[in-house]
Amino acid sequence: MNKVIGECPICQGDLLVTRLSCKNCGTELTGKFQLSKFNYLSKEHLYFIEVFIKNRGSIKQIEKELGISYPTVKKNLDEVIMSLGYKVSDEDKIKKADVFTKLEKGEITALEAAKLLK
Repeated sequence: MNKVIGECPICQGDLLVTRLSCKNCGTELTGKFQLSKFNYLSKEHLYFIEVFIKNRGSIKQIEKELGISYPTVKKNLDEVIMSLGYKVSDEDKIKKADVFTKLEKGEITALEAAKLLK
């Protein structure tokens, strides 16, 4: 079975589901049905979300599984957040990045980092 796509392959516009059918009894519904926000994400973003959830949000585990650095994990997460229609504050990104950089370099402890991030 093919997966539902959310973007038109011709013009990249949002697609609309207009027909549903029951696999069990064959009942069919027609109308205009909205897809979930996740149906509009790219395959790459969906894969990243899957890895993120599987690893319970552990950046270290995500880094290891995907073979990418901490900043790349954060960049991918920010892209997914924005693709879902949420705003990522540049100020928050800069502050958090500074805290994590200091933590990676051993300039602050994990406890200090946790306090700064609250």
